[in-house]
Formats: sequence, C-alpha cells, structure tokens
Amino acid sequence: MKHKEKIRVVILLSILTAGLIAFTTNKYSSDDQILSYIVDTKTQDLQLYWKNDSGQTLKSILNLKNFVESKNLTLTFAMNGGMFNRDFSPQGLFIQNKQTLAVLDTADGSGNFYLKPNGIFYLTTDNVPFVCNTTDFKNNGEVKYATQSGPMLVIDGKIHSAFKEGSKNLHIRNGVGILPDNKVVFVMSKTEISFYDFAKYFQSLGCKNALYLDGFVSRTYLPDKKWMQTDGNFGVIIGVTKKKN
Repeated sequence: MKHKEKIRVVILLSILTAGLIAFTTNKYSSDDQILSYIVDTKTQDLQLYWKNDSGQTLKSILNLKNFVESKNLTLTFAMNGGMFNRDFSPQGLFIQNKQTLAVLDTADGSGNFYLKPNGIFYLTTDNVPFVCNTTDFKNNGEVKYATQSGPMLVIDGKIHSAFKEGSKNLHIRNGVGILPDNKVVFVMSKTEISFYDFAKYFQSLGCKNALYLDGFVSRTYLPDKKWMQTDGNFGVIIGVTKKKN
C-alpha cells in the first residue's frame, strides 16, 4: 500500500472511531429519549417548594403552577426534587429560605436513597449551585435551598461504582448535575434507562458531580420543549419562575 493511501486509511479510521465514540457517549441525548434543562442560577429564579402558604403539601406540579401564578409569577420549569416519606415529607435534608425543615439523614438503610454515597443538591445565598456527597455537606448558614437524595450519579467525574454497564434495572429517572460553567442541568429520561447510562449522560456533559432525584414518579414541566406534565404526588418540587409581563 502506498504511503498516501495509508494516510487516507488512517484518517478514515480515525473519523469512524470518533463517530462511534460520539454515538456511544451521546446515545441518550436525542430529544425522544432525554429531556434536559439548563438553569443559570445567577440570572434565573430557582427555588425549592414543598407546601403552600396554608401549610398544605403541594404534591403536584399543577398545584405548584397555580400557587406561583397566584403570586403573579409564571412557572417556566418544574421537576420533582428529592425523595419523600409516606406523608410526603422530605426524606433527608430539606432547607427552604435558609430554614431547615427536615434534617440530614446519614443512616444506613435499603433502597436507592441509601445506596451510598448519596448526596445533596443545594443553592447558596449567593445563588451558587452545588451537588456534593452527604458526608461533605456543611451548612455554614449560607445555604438558601437544599434537598437530599441518593444515590450520587457522578462523583468527582466518575460514575458511581455500584452502577454496572448493561444493567437490566431500567426505570424512568430524573436527576441534577453541575456543568463546567457552574450552571445547573436537570435531566429526565423519557424512556426507561439504567443507572449507568443515566450517569453516563451527565458525565458526557462534563458534570463533575450529579445526583439522582427519583424514579418512576418523575415528572417534568417544560413548556419551551412542549413537555407539560402537571400531575404528580410527591414531596419537594424544584421550580423556576419569572415575573409575568
């Protein structure tokens, strides 16, 4: 084979290999399989909700939508937050407007929440978002919102060691990660997906840390992408609002 032909073959193989890697990395990135929404917490109003002003648990995205609209706000995005108990109280830590309404859970147990390490998604009073291991969380009085859940999906750039490629444990899943530019990405699978592939998606976005929020109960409201699930029956809800024109 001539030298020029060898070069052409090498280039072609490189292109094919790169394409295969890109396909493998982003096989869940198409709009029919993954729904994602990026929030800039410096310019957008992201809050965690649980109860209305009368002390009633909101439970559904529709109830949240009606609640914020009563305050002359428009709901632009919503997703169920951390896991919850039978009475719809938050499982593990929940901080709202700097008030700790549910305490940190560091116990051992069964189920996804206790698949260690689990973690915290929180927002500081300076609107800086974080996802961290539960054991690394410190409340210095500057935490405005926080919700605990588990397991962690991505830890310091690595997929949780308990997740196995090719796993048949498939469910609808939703989670949250911090992007390299320090924006927040919320993700929900539209189809059933394994923990490994779900974590792999966050990793492919460059998230150093990402946290699983919940599974088959997951709901997302995102009118901009014509995805408007307003039902639900859960505890903490994550919402982004803007003032009505």
